Order: sequence, then C-alpha cells, then structure tokens
Amino acid sequence: MEQEKLGWPLNRLESTKLHFSNDVNAPNPRTIDRQHSDMEQMKEKFAKLLLGEDMSGGGKGVSSALALSNAITNLAASAFGEQKKLEPMAPETKARWRKEIDWLLSVTDHIVEFVPSKQFSKDGIYMDIMVTRQRSDLHINIPGLRKLDAMLLECLENFKEQNEFYYTKSKDDDPRNDDKWWIPTPKVPSNGLSDATRKWLQKQKDSVNQVLKAAMAINAQVLSEMEIPESYIESLPKNGRASLGDSIYKSITDDYFDPDYFLSTMDLSSEHKILDLKNRIEASVVIWKRKMNAKDSKSSWSSGVSLEKREILEERAETILLLLKHRFPGLPQSSLDISKIQYNRDVGQAILESYSRVIESLAYTVLSKIEDVTYADNLARNQSNGERKIRLACDREELEKQNSAETPTSMTLLDFMGWSLDRGDTETNNDIKNDVYKEVNILPSKPPNVVTNKKISYIERLENLGGARSPTARH
Repeated sequence: MEQEKLGWPLNRLESTKLHFSNDVNAPNPRTIDRQHSDMEQMKEKFAKLLLGEDMSGGGKGVSSALALSNAITNLAASAFGEQKKLEPMAPETKARWRKEIDWLLSVTDHIVEFVPSKQFSKDGIYMDIMVTRQRSDLHINIPGLRKLDAMLLECLENFKEQNEFYYTKSKDDDPRNDDKWWIPTPKVPSNGLSDATRKWLQKQKDSVNQVLKAAMAINAQVLSEMEIPESYIESLPKNGRASLGDSIYKSITDDYFDPDYFLSTMDLSSEHKILDLKNRIEASVVIWKRKMNAKDSKSSWSSGVSLEKREILEERAETILLLLKHRFPGLPQSSLDISKIQYNRDVGQAILESYSRVIESLAYTVLSKIEDVTYADNLARNQSNGERKIRLACDREELEKQNSAETPTSMTLLDFMGWSLDRGDTETNNDIKNDVYKEVNILPSKPPNVVTNKKISYIERLENLGGARSPTARH
C-alpha cells in the first residue's frame, strides 16, 4: 500500500502525459515539464526564505524581511550585473528576471489591512463591515515600481536598432576608464553621431532620468519611514558638533548659509570622502531630532541649544543630504541606511526598499552608459571641428602664398594710389612742378634709383621731366 502511494504521483504524471499526447488540443509536454520545474524552483526559493537563508535549520537565519531584501538584491545582481552595454537584455535573462521578481513580489498580495466597507444583506439592510485590502503603501508603490521596471527594459530594447556606435575593449579609447579597464568603451563615427541619433539619444536619457528620480523618491520615502535601530543610536556621540567636527559645525551654524557654497568648500574628490560626509550629517540629524523629541529635561540627550536653532540646523543638514543624493546618485548606502535595512522587520517595507533600490541602480547604470556615448560623440565632434579649422587655416595660408607670388615685389606710388598719367597731361604737370620749385628756390634732389618690375617711381618721373627744362630754369 505504501509502495503504491509513493509511486502514485510519478505514475499520475506519466499517465497525464500519455493522456495529453493523444489529444490534439492538449498543451505541449515540454510546457508541462517547464511549469513543473518552475514550481519546484519556486518551492525551493521560498523554503530558503522561510529558513532565513540558513539551510542547516539551526535557527541562525536572518529575518524574513531581510531574507526577501537580499533575495531581490541578489536576483538583480545576477540579471543586470553583466549589463555593460546599451543593448537589449538576453531573452533568457529577461524571462528569468520577470518570472522570479513576480514570485518575490507575490508576497505583497498577502500583506493586507482592514478597511471599512458596506455590505447589502439579503434582508435589504446595509451593514458596516471590515474587509481586507492590500496595504496602502504597497497598493500605491508596487504598480508604480513595476511600471518603472518595464520602462527601463523597454529603453534597453530600443537600442536594438541603432547602428551608429559600437563598443571596444581597449581602455586607451577613453581615459576615464583607467580604473575600470574591463568596461567596454563606446566608439562613434569620426565626425560624431547624426543629428537624428543625437536627438533620439537625448530622448532616451530624459526618459531614464525620470525613472531614476521616481525610484529615488520612493526609496527615500520608504527609508525615512523605517525605524532607527537602537544599536545605531547607541553608537552616536552626545551632540552634533562631535559628529560633524568643528569646521563643518561652524559652517552649518553660520548666520549666512549657502548649501552650494558649503559643498564647494568640502573635499568631495573620492567616493569614500563623500560617504563619510553623508554619514556625519545623517548622524547629526538623528541627534538633533532626538533632542527635540526629548521631553525629560534630565535626559542625556537634552542640551542648552534652543529648539528654534535646532530646527534650523536640521533643515540645513537635510538640504545638504538632498543635494548629495542628487549630485551623486550612484553613492553607496550610508551607515544609517544599512542599519535600517538590517534591523527592519516589516516585510512590505523591505520589498519596497529593495525593489526601488535595484531599479534606481539599473537606471543610474543606463544613464551612465548614455552619458558615455554622449561624451564620445562630443569628443569626436570637437576633434573633427579642430581638424576642419586646421585645414581651413592651411588653405588660407596657401592662398596667401599664391597671392603674394603673383603680386609685384615693389609698388610705386602711382600703383598704390591708382593714378595713371597720360602723355598729354605729362607736360602740363611738368610745368606746374617746375614753377613750384622756382618759387621756393628748391631743386629736386635725385633719390637713389629704385628698380621696379613695371614702372619707374613718381619722383623719378618728375625728375626726368624737369631735367629736360633745367637749362632754361638756370637762365
């Protein structure tokens, strides 16, 4: 009897295959096998999540919220980790991403809340009852995140038809990739991209930028609603000055405060320094908020700083954090964010935070790849324009050389003024010149002879004409 029970599921599966094999409209046996395989894979994945990623069963696993968060993060890393080019995802990878993310997001369908409703009974009476509905934050944000996810995949799919740029593996093509030599470098035509492609690329960039902003907003909202762990609070200093340091504290507490100028004075040359500044400011904000909420005057968190000043300091610090987040969207998570995710027990918040974070990361990656292509295009256009200017300069110089070769070596005064003397006017001009010389008692001196190619000079002409009448002038 036991032997029959053990063999019954297998025998039933085989009999089902035989039954469907005789039916023309029956589903493909390969489809049945694939569905059965997917079911077994899903069971294995959820069993791992229930055990908190501790397959030994020793009770050392993490919470269900953290297990789901890690599962979404690992799935995104395996699906998008190899996305180093602007190209569509592999069909197998895209199918696996959609299938497994649907499994993990299906948990949110069972996170519900009670809401009032009215029910019409058979007796014709309306009754107020409580019904279950998906929790409001999940009901709003999960469909939105799914839409952002689909927009990103569609954007990558749009690059399937483009053929104006390609990728090379040479790190010498882009000096910015010295520290990441394994990342392919985009190459564009020598004269840059066409105007149509450039406009289309800008349109894709704007679309991805909107996805990035929306994902960042959802992620920031979810993180702000998470509780701050006690372990993080215990590690904080007693006041904001100790967390920020004297120089940063003095800049923030100054009467005139400009967040842009403040960031320009900070050393933001490396990712480590930016993250350190973010950690310091977030710690000071937590300290100031706890001191404002401290009701007991004897509390160790209370101090002599006025409530109004603390509110101003908190507002300034949050402005700096917002600027850092928008200027450096690819910045790693801060100590406060990591602590919140690690100690969070809300499964819904864990799914929202991790899903929005991986979409934000993918959007930032795609945006960076588009900017790499734009950079290569600008570089090629500037280089092409520079070469065109050099060619124009060379052509102009060659033209000037040709013109100078055709021009006489010296020009007479008549040539310069554009004058021409006819023979009839020559004698009249000669008489006028001699009369002038007589009145002022000046004889024209003979200048050194100047050899010209075409005509004698104006002074020589006057001298020759005057020399013929010089004896008469002496008498």
